Amino acid sequence: MIDSAAVRGENRIVLAHLYTATAAIVLGAIFGVFQGFVRTGAFGAPGWFDYYRALTMHGVLMALVFTTFFITGLALFATYRAVTRERSLRIAWFGWGLMLLGTAMAATTILRGDATVLYTFYAPLKASPWFYVGATLLVLGTWVVAFEVFENVNHFRKTNPGRPVPLVLFCVAATFVMWMVATLGVVAEMCLLIPWAFGWTHGVNVMLTRMFFWYFGHPLVYFWIMGAYVIWYNIIPTRYGGSVFSDALTRLTFVMLILLSTPVGIHHEFMEPGIASVWKMLHTVMTYGVAIPSFVTAFAIFASFELFAIKQGRRGFIATVKALPWNDPTFSGAGLGMLLFILGGFGGLVNASYSMDTVVHNTIWIVGHFHVTVGGPVALTFLGAAYWMIPRLTGRALWRPDWALFQTRLWFFGMLIMSLSMHVAGLLGAPRRTAEVGYMGAAAATVWQPFMLLAAAGGFFLFVSIVVFAVVAVGTLLQNQPAEYGPVEFAAPADGAIETPAALQHVYRWGALALVLAALAYAGPLGDLIRHPGYLAPGMRTW
Repeated sequence: MIDSAAVRGENRIVLAHLYTATAAIVLGAIFGVFQGFVRTGAFGAPGWFDYYRALTMHGVLMALVFTTFFITGLALFATYRAVTRERSLRIAWFGWGLMLLGTAMAATTILRGDATVLYTFYAPLKASPWFYVGATLLVLGTWVVAFEVFENVNHFRKTNPGRPVPLVLFCVAATFVMWMVATLGVVAEMCLLIPWAFGWTHGVNVMLTRMFFWYFGHPLVYFWIMGAYVIWYNIIPTRYGGSVFSDALTRLTFVMLILLSTPVGIHHEFMEPGIASVWKMLHTVMTYGVAIPSFVTAFAIFASFELFAIKQGRRGFIATVKALPWNDPTFSGAGLGMLLFILGGFGGLVNASYSMDTVVHNTIWIVGHFHVTVGGPVALTFLGAAYWMIPRLTGRALWRPDWALFQTRLWFFGMLIMSLSMHVAGLLGAPRRTAEVGYMGAAAATVWQPFMLLAAAGGFFLFVSIVVFAVVAVGTLLQNQPAEYGPVEFAAPADGAIETPAALQHVYRWGALALVLAALAYAGPLGDLIRHPGYLAPGMRTW
């Protein structure tokens, strides 16, 4: 039995991750709503803080910092609850500190105006070297968290020979196995960008750095989604008294994500001239393949819903939906996020098609897709899960659950308005990553301008939603209303589910196979770029 002081120590490190994520999403929302109003043309950016600096800050805080800190906090929470043991938290605190230091370094350079390179930090745009060092430290901090997860997996296996790793721990470990494979790309890129930024090399191979980025950049999306899947499979069923439809199918889903998330990045580079069409086609096929675990998840999650509804004596689609606890903010966040995922999945298949991607590639359609993907199934699920985690970590009742429920619904409608407006505007030709979308009054621009106004309105609703979330999260932490929740329990497999095959219980082996697949997918195009390096860019600053 672990004493209460040890549990409180575990809770504190998880809370540190969650509230750092909260600070990141609040700051990111401020820069996001600023961008939305600038793009309407009715509001001009001040000279001391330009649009592109805000765009970089928004992207880094939302896509890299908020999501990463929340997933690492979720991973530690699930790991500590799944494996009960005496443990030192020094490694966990070191990982959090490393991530925080890296975030502070990167954010400071952006705010100073020394790293306006957007969250993709594409060369030949050249940032301060400390921006790249900060981003590297953020990633290295996640590796420390991964070590903490893997060490607990190994401990469980040693102390429980012959027993399968608990499902929630398997899901978390699979997420970080995929992450370790994916982040090799950003480490390789930083080995080129950091010496270049310090002036130790006279130039950089632009195409090579971009390929390394997308080796990492697309799996980053699945890192987010796997974090959401951890919640959907293991936490959400507990909110309505349900169960996991199939332990084996859940593990298979995460195994497929380990294998298929990495060898797909070149579909982000369809417009790049230095990549042969055969490699673009290969990655297109792999991209369609990675949609399979999403379809499997849709089936498995709704099957869990239906099993619960049948126990309640309800049958049929409408009766099943009505049986779910939509007034619970945790379920509401995940459930509404699932609905947004439908739109995001459709847009992803469009982007993966070469012919269709050529139409929308440099338009705000891409921004709409990106937001509905990270802002729908991911961010909304995370915010909903925070309403379940924070009370159990603090021992306090959730402050203003009615506000929490309102927040999830406001987020859903705000994201729907903003994302749909961006999709339509993109089809009409509205550009992305530009502060000026009116083209000095050109007639063509007037067609998409109303949708820019709608997108800004949706963005404002999202900003208000994030403020409400922060108020509820901080209010829960500060209030003095204790509550007893008992031991944390994760969803169990449904009665009568088939036994999980042994092959699906060895997460590290699938990670090794994922490395092989990634090498096969990238050896050819990387070899082409290394054999024909072309012109090395000295770097430029356009701001």
